[in-house]
Amino acid sequence: MPLKLRSLYRRPDAFPMPDFVEAGGRQVPVTVRENARAKRLILRVAPDGGVIVTVPPRTRKKVLSDFITRHRDWIAERAGGAAAPVTVADGCTIPIRGAAIRLVHCGGRRVTRLDTDSRELSIGGMPEHFSRRVKDFLRKEAKVDLTAAVSNHAVRVGLSPNALSLKDTVSRWGSCTSDRRLSFSWRIVMAPPNVLDYLVAHEVAHFKEMNHSAAFWALCRDLCPDMDEGRTWLKANGASLHRIRFD
Repeated sequence: MPLKLRSLYRRPDAFPMPDFVEAGGRQVPVTVRENARAKRLILRVAPDGGVIVTVPPRTRKKVLSDFITRHRDWIAERAGGAAAPVTVADGCTIPIRGAAIRLVHCGGRRVTRLDTDSRELSIGGMPEHFSRRVKDFLRKEAKVDLTAAVSNHAVRVGLSPNALSLKDTVSRWGSCTSDRRLSFSWRIVMAPPNVLDYLVAHEVAHFKEMNHSAAFWALCRDLCPDMDEGRTWLKANGASLHRIRFD
């Protein structure tokens, strides 16, 4: 049965709305992104339950269509079943360093206090600022954890980063440029600490190897011996961290 794609392939700056592919009896959103560094077509599940296809420049529409057709069973199995988003609010629970933490608005002065024993994060101030202050807390904690992990791994490879920035990207958890500028999603602080450590080890390994060769993975494993556990967790659960909304 031929695959029907409605205007599926467009330039990255012309993707205001996703297209869909029928898989497993569902209409699954498909977003196509061209990447100048991509050598092959890559398929992954998006946080919204759809799929993202990364393609090399000038990929022909038929090649893209055939690729999605071959992977329709994969799409049916893994996509289309995303959990409902969680909106940050008083009384809800979100993960922080892998632990389920209840958010509590305590009013009064602008206090932010994490109690790991009771597993509560108390946020003071005006109710309308509650979500923003939770987000500010997570960014601050992420900066602390990421800075410490980068320092640890950078010493081991004998090179220092030239910059470290935090973003809220969906397409990648971290990146490293050829001049050793690191960027991470601050949401990684919600994952277990060993996952954050793997992510940092992965990016710091690029200080020596700007590729994903056997030498790169050997260095990554040397920096983070349990990298497989962190990598697997991120692939299986990373999308859930993007479903936490700070409206």
